[in-house]
Amino acid sequence: MFKLRRFLKDYKKECIIGPLCKLFEAILELFVPLVMADIIDVGINGDAGGGYIVRMGGVMALLGAVGLMSALVCQYLASKASQGVGTKIRRELFVHINSLSHSELDRLGTPSLITRITNDVNQVQQSVAMGIRLLTRAPFIVAGALIMSMTINLQLSIIFFIAALLIGITLYLVMTKSIPIYSAVQKKLDKIGLISRENLSGNRVIRAFSKQKNEEERIDRATQELAATSVRVSRLSALLSPVTYAVTDLAIVAIIWFGAINVNNGSGMLSGDIIALINYMTQILLAMIVVANLVILLTKASASAQRINEVFETQPSIVEENHSEITVSDNKSTPKIEFDNVSFSYGDGDDELSDISFKIMHGQTVGIIGGTGCGKSTLINLIPRYYDVKNGSVLVDGVNVKKYSFNQLREQIGIVPQQSVLFSGTIRENLKWQNENATDDEIIKALKTAQAYDFVSKLPKGIDSRVEQGGKNFSGGQRQRLCIARAIVGSPKLLILDDSFSALDFATDAALRKALKKCTSEMTVIIVTQRCSTIKNADLILVLDDGRLVGKGTHDNLFENCETYREICLSQLKETEAKK
Repeated sequence: MFKLRRFLKDYKKECIIGPLCKLFEAILELFVPLVMADIIDVGINGDAGGGYIVRMGGVMALLGAVGLMSALVCQYLASKASQGVGTKIRRELFVHINSLSHSELDRLGTPSLITRITNDVNQVQQSVAMGIRLLTRAPFIVAGALIMSMTINLQLSIIFFIAALLIGITLYLVMTKSIPIYSAVQKKLDKIGLISRENLSGNRVIRAFSKQKNEEERIDRATQELAATSVRVSRLSALLSPVTYAVTDLAIVAIIWFGAINVNNGSGMLSGDIIALINYMTQILLAMIVVANLVILLTKASASAQRINEVFETQPSIVEENHSEITVSDNKSTPKIEFDNVSFSYGDGDDELSDISFKIMHGQTVGIIGGTGCGKSTLINLIPRYYDVKNGSVLVDGVNVKKYSFNQLREQIGIVPQQSVLFSGTIRENLKWQNENATDDEIIKALKTAQAYDFVSKLPKGIDSRVEQGGKNFSGGQRQRLCIARAIVGSPKLLILDDSFSALDFATDAALRKALKKCTSEMTVIIVTQRCSTIKNADLILVLDDGRLVGKGTHDNLFENCETYREICLSQLKETEAKK
C-alpha cells in the first residue's frame, strides 16, 4: 500500500481535511459521556432540577448535530479522493500494461491482468475511502477514551489499558496470518477469470464437443478452491468481533463491579462516573469493531496492492533505444528485410529459431511455409520487434530494428495476425486503424482488394455497419477479409499476412491473391501459410522445419531440391498440379 501513496499527491487536501473532520467528530463524541455523567450526578441525583437536564440534553443534541455535519464533510472528501485515486491507478496501470512487451504479457496472463485492473483496484479504492474516514478516528477514540477514563478514575483506567492491549494483540495476530491467504484468494479469482473467459469465448467449441459437463466440473473445482480459501480466511476474520466483544464485556463487568465498590465505600466516585466509564468502554468497543473491519479491508487491500505493484514493477524487456525518427536510405538495392544469423527463444529452453539468414528485396512477394509449430509466426513477430532476438540481428531497410522508434518501425508495417481481431464499433472505424485519415474511396478500394466489398455493400449501413465485440456478427472468413482490408488501407510499405487465408475457400483465396498482386506491386508482401498453392507464384519461398531454415528459393527450385517443401506440396497436390 505504501508504494501506491504517489497516487494521493493530488488529493492532499482531502487526505488532511477529511481525517481532521473525523477527529473533530471524535472529540465531540468524547465529551458526550461527561455530559451524561453531569446529567445523572447534577441533574438527577443533585438539586439542579429539570431545567439543567433539558439544557444539558440540548448540549448533547448540539454535539451530535455538529458531529454529523463534520462526518458528512469527511464522507464527501473520502469519496472524492478514493474515486480519484482508483481512476488514476486504473489509467496508469492500463498505460503501463500497454508498454509491456509480448513476453511480459504472456507471463502475467490476460485474466490476471483483468482481475488486477478491476477487482484489485476496487479493493485499494475502498481502503482509501475507509482509511480517510476511520483510520485516524478509531485509534483517536481508543486513546481519547483511555485518557478520559484516567481523568475520572486512575485505578479503574487500568482495566481500559488491559482490554485495549488484548484486543490490539488479537488484531495483530489475525492481520499477519490473513494477508497471505487474501493473496491466495486473489489468485483463485484469477483462475476463475481464466476459466470463465475460455468458456465464454470458446462456447461454440464446448457445445460442439458436448463438453458442458466437463467445463461445469472444471469451474466447480475452481470455485470450491476459492470457497475453501475464503472460508479459511473468514474463520480468522470471524474471531475479531467475538474476541473484541468478549474482552469489552468483561471490562464493563469489571468497571461496574469495582466502580460499585468505590461508590459504596464513599471514595469520591459517583454513579454518573460509572456510567461515563461504561460509555467510554462502549466507545472503545465500537471503535475496535471498526478497527477489526478496517483491518480486514486493509488486509485485502494490502494483498491487492502487492499484485498491482507487481505489474508496475514489471518492466518491458523490449525498450526503445531511440525515440526520434531516424533517416533511412531509400536505395532499392538495400534489402527491405534481412535476417542475419538470427536465433530466438521464448525463455530459457531450446531455441524456437536457430541460425536464420535471408534477404527480402523491395517489392518482392515472399511466402513462408512449414509444418505446424515450426516457427513461422515467431519469425515474423521479430520484424515489428514484438520480441527481441537472442542472437544475430533483424534489419529493415538496412537498419537494425532496435535502432528504430516503435512508431517509425510499425507504422510502415501492415500486419494481419493469425487470429482475426476486430473491435466493437463500425466497419469504417475498424478500417481506419492503419490510417485515421483514410477516405471512403480508399476504404472501398481496400475492401474490394480483400474480397470483402461484396458482403459489406449488402449490409444495411454499408461501411458504417456495426461490428460487435470481437466481430462475432461476422463469419470467420468475413473477419479475415476485413482484417486484410484494414492492413491494406494504410498502404504500408510492408504487408505481413500471417496465415490469413485459412478461413477462405479456394476460389476466394485465388481471387484475393490476384487482387493483392495488382494493388501491392509497390509493397513488400510476406505471406505465412500452410497451403503451397497460396505461395506457389511467390518471388521467394522460405521453408522452415523445427525452427531452422531448410530451403529458400522459387517454387520450381524448391520442389526439385528441398525434400521438406516437396513433401508439403505432395501432401496437398498431385505431382502434376505441383509442377504446373
